[in-house]
Amino acid sequence: MASADLTSTLESFIGSGWLEWTGVFTGILCVWLAAKNNILNWPVAIVNVSIYGLIFFDSKLYSDMGLQICFILINGYGWYYWSKRKDKTQQPAPVINISKSEIIISLISILLLTTVSGFFLHQHTQAAYPYIDSFCTACSLVAQALLARRVIQNWLIWIAVDFIYVAVYISRDLKPTALMYCIYIYIAWMGYREWKKTYIEQT
Repeated sequence: MASADLTSTLESFIGSGWLEWTGVFTGILCVWLAAKNNILNWPVAIVNVSIYGLIFFDSKLYSDMGLQICFILINGYGWYYWSKRKDKTQQPAPVINISKSEIIISLISILLLTTVSGFFLHQHTQAAYPYIDSFCTACSLVAQALLARRVIQNWLIWIAVDFIYVAVYISRDLKPTALMYCIYIYIAWMGYREWKKTYIEQT
């Protein structure tokens, strides 16, 4: 029985479409580039979220699909912000710690987005997990906005939400995507450590 389950899992991985595997590759690449403070993470991220917008629509994860549209806008801003110079030197915008006001705004944003989006999806769509999906979407938007501003703590939010995403995607039979999010957890931890080191070197 265990052998049969393993064979079925492997067949599921191998049988996943090329679109999902392309999304997995570009997703891992863009997060790795972000952890390395490389500006190329933004154009790669735009390609990635465009792919996953299609995948999530097909899987009826509508909140995640809408998230990808928001990500395109945030990624465009992040690309601009990271390439913007604070002065005439070649130094990019610095890595910073989260402020008290950002903590408050982030918590309120997550609560409101989860409640409003979750209620709408529950009432008007066939979304698989309306409130869990909405919570992950809200956390992801906040984390991505903090990433665009080079706030260190964006990585801690990503670590927490990625654990939830792993369970959601396994339940929706998106196993390669679930594997990708397991890798995201490791890269996010690496990104947090590297950004913290950069922050200390700046001060």
